[in-house]
Amino acid sequence: MAGVKDVARLAGVSVATVSRVLNDSAAVTGETRARVLEAVAELGYRPNAVARSLRTDTTRTIGLVIGDILNPFFTELARAVEDEARRSGYSVVIGNADERPERQDHYVRTLLEQRVDGLLLCPTAEITPLVRDVVRDGAPLVFLDRTLPGLDVPTVRADGAEAIGALVAHLRGLGRRRVAFISGPALLSTGRERTEAFRAAMRANGLEVPEEYLVAGDFRAGSGRETAARLLDLPRPPEVIFAGDNLMALGALDEIRARGLRIPADVGLASYDDVPWFAHLEPPVTAIEQPVQELGRRAVRALLDRVERRPVEPAVLAARLVVRRSCGEAPENRGDGEGSGRA
Repeated sequence: MAGVKDVARLAGVSVATVSRVLNDSAAVTGETRARVLEAVAELGYRPNAVARSLRTDTTRTIGLVIGDILNPFFTELARAVEDEARRSGYSVVIGNADERPERQDHYVRTLLEQRVDGLLLCPTAEITPLVRDVVRDGAPLVFLDRTLPGLDVPTVRADGAEAIGALVAHLRGLGRRRVAFISGPALLSTGRERTEAFRAAMRANGLEVPEEYLVAGDFRAGSGRETAARLLDLPRPPEVIFAGDNLMALGALDEIRARGLRIPADVGLASYDDVPWFAHLEPPVTAIEQPVQELGRRAVRALLDRVERRPVEPAVLAARLVVRRSCGEAPENRGDGEGSGRA
């Protein structure tokens, strides 16, 4: 049976170059890659990943456990992680926690048993004994998007406080003063952070937040529709509903349309997390955009730094406001078409 040295000899390259080609690294030129692949085909070489991992004590794989695969944010984030890992010669094994701690732990345990070289985790709300043990044992671990207070783990996440401030200032400039917020679960760091940022932004703009205008969802469409219904049934309903993620915004949109209400004439709508189809709705939806591609890239680099035992710096990236027409238009923009912009 042909081995990697045979492939390297036939292709006229080093064993390391053969390894980079087989791991789909972008560091190898097209001509060299072609020679290696021709040699692999001619010799019928089949790399044995298990044997290779036993020899090198590495599998060239990383694990990624995300909150909810149905959430477009996590889907795009997984793609970004996979793209960056592949460029670095790694494969990614993905687990969907479905926002449940027991499923999260199942995938963490399974991935570690499969001897992944490191683990990216979008943690659920609870610090489970398993996650605590992983941290204590020093396994290469990086938190992505979310944090768990009390655990010393490098985290790569986005900070939306400035973008939320820009959104509230935008709404105030449109004359919208009654703004309600559908938050995520308070047990999740993202749910708490967005709620605190919204309260602070409203105060900074001299706007009140009645307690009935703060309602909690679960980052899923059903809760967005249910909480929007409660808000719209209030004796003094809000002028704008701001949803704490894209799925809850979708649920709120469904409820608004089911009632025959007009956006933004009857009620405005804004979302934390932008998705491509927001720009194609009528009217297009104002949203806060997270730097998903950069989050994935930074997370993989941080994890590989941990794998290689290099210093790791936490990364906090800024989200930004994308202004469209779902909350209304400034007087100078009315009648100009879409009237979208960025802040």
